[in-house]
Amino acid sequence: MARIRIVTDSASDIPSGMYPGVTVVPLAVTFGDETYLDGVTLTHQQFYDKLIESDELPTTSMVSPGEFSQVFAEAAEAGEDVVAVVLSSKLSGTYESALLAARQFPGRVHVADTMNATLGERIQVEYALRLRDEGLDAASIARQVEGMRDRVRTIGVLDTLEYLRKGGRISGATAAVGEVLSIKPVVWVDGGEVKQLGRARGSKNGNNYLMKACKETGVDFAMPHCLGYTGLDDKLLVKYMNDSAPLWKPHVDELPVGSIGATIGTHVGPGAIAVAFYAR
Repeated sequence: MARIRIVTDSASDIPSGMYPGVTVVPLAVTFGDETYLDGVTLTHQQFYDKLIESDELPTTSMVSPGEFSQVFAEAAEAGEDVVAVVLSSKLSGTYESALLAARQFPGRVHVADTMNATLGERIQVEYALRLRDEGLDAASIARQVEGMRDRVRTIGVLDTLEYLRKGGRISGATAAVGEVLSIKPVVWVDGGEVKQLGRARGSKNGNNYLMKACKETGVDFAMPHCLGYTGLDDKLLVKYMNDSAPLWKPHVDELPVGSIGATIGTHVGPGAIAVAFYAR
């Protein structure tokens, strides 16, 4: 049986080189007239430094079919089959790019639409790795990843409304009132898109809302799970992890944590915390 390479895009927020046998293809991030490769020529730290200083929101561009073709060709030359686990088709043209490129390698490249982003995409890559290590072939892995994606929950609490205002998702007046009242929007990925789940007043209530959502849904700790944060430090996430210890301590010794980059960070700004898991 052919060896299997897992390919994903940088919206998964998996650092390049983190997992053997996983290739991360970068999206492009543009500030004004300067374009960077997410995670390659622009680290998450550099991204937030620029985001905080910038008056205009940056834009992110999908991975092109040509970029995927190059990665798929390298895998084929190495005798590997490919499973591409990519950003939600509702959020980006990256999935269509991967499909277009896959047509050049019939039977060798299989594309799974995660219908998710950031940590919710990352844990599906981790699930694909697990299936690969169990000996499944590439087509079966892609099928199983898509078959389980409806169980994936990605939920986050925002620290500021400023970036929703900058992106035109809420009005200036709504943002101003929200900041005065210390409103923390709670968002989640639903049907492949980021939507508002609710809102809380103050960080403590935001944390409580997140804990309640996890408890009500039920976390399958036997499956991949992850927490993440936007911005330059993880202190808000560390507080949430301490507050929510009764939820996870009986099941696992520690929680995997990652930094959330440009794809979602552009829209939510620094200070957000998020969890991704498979529902029980």
